[in-house]
Amino acid sequence: MTEVLVQPLRKRRAEPPEVRREQLITATITCIARNGMSATTMAEVTKEAGLSQGIVNLHFESKEKLLIATLRTIADEYNSGQQKILTSSVHTAVADKIQALLDFDFSPRVTRKDKLAVWFAFWGEAKSRPTYQHICSASDIATDAAIRSLFQQAIDEGGYRGISAELLAQGYTALIDGLWLDLLIAPRRFTRKRAKQIATLYLANALPQHIEPPGD
Repeated sequence: MTEVLVQPLRKRRAEPPEVRREQLITATITCIARNGMSATTMAEVTKEAGLSQGIVNLHFESKEKLLIATLRTIADEYNSGQQKILTSSVHTAVADKIQALLDFDFSPRVTRKDKLAVWFAFWGEAKSRPTYQHICSASDIATDAAIRSLFQQAIDEGGYRGISAELLAQGYTALIDGLWLDLLIAPRRFTRKRAKQIATLYLANALPQHIEPPGD
C-alpha cells in the first residue's frame, strides 16, 4: 500500500504591524479616491488591501481612526519631502532649492491623482471635523513657514526691494493649491508641465535673479 504524505498547511506569514498599517492606509487612499470619503467603508478597505476585517479593527478600531491616520500620512509625506529639499546638502544654493521645490511640487509623486483626491476630500470635511482641520492647518502652517524662510533668503541674497517673503509664500501656496485642483478635475486639458510653467512664471517675476521664466 502506498503511503500518502500529507503536507501541512502553510500559515499566512504574519507581517509586522507597521506593514499592515501601511497596507490599510494605501487601500484607504485608493478607496477614497475611487468612491469618496463617505462611501468608503472598513469592509471595502480590507477587501482592497486583501486583508480580513479583524486586521483593520485590530490596528485602527474605527473608520474615523483609519481616516485620521491616512490624513496624517499624506500630510507628513509631503512635509518631510519638502523639508529634505530645504535642508539638502546637494541643493545648497538658494536658487537650486527654489528650483528643487518647484520640481517637487509638480512631481508625479506629489501630483498623483489619488493623493490629490484624498487631500481635497479631507479639506472638504475639515470645516465640520475639528481633527481634520487641525491636521490640515498644521501642515499648511509648516509648509508656509518653510517656504517663507526660503523666499526670505532669496530676497536678502538678491537685494530685492518692495517684496514681502510672507506675501510671496502665501501667494505661492495658494497658487499651488489651485493648480493641484486643476490637475485633479481637468487632467486631460491641464498638464503637470503647464502647471509648473505657471508657478515658475510667478516666482520668476518676483525673484528674477533666482528663477528664469519658463520656456514654451
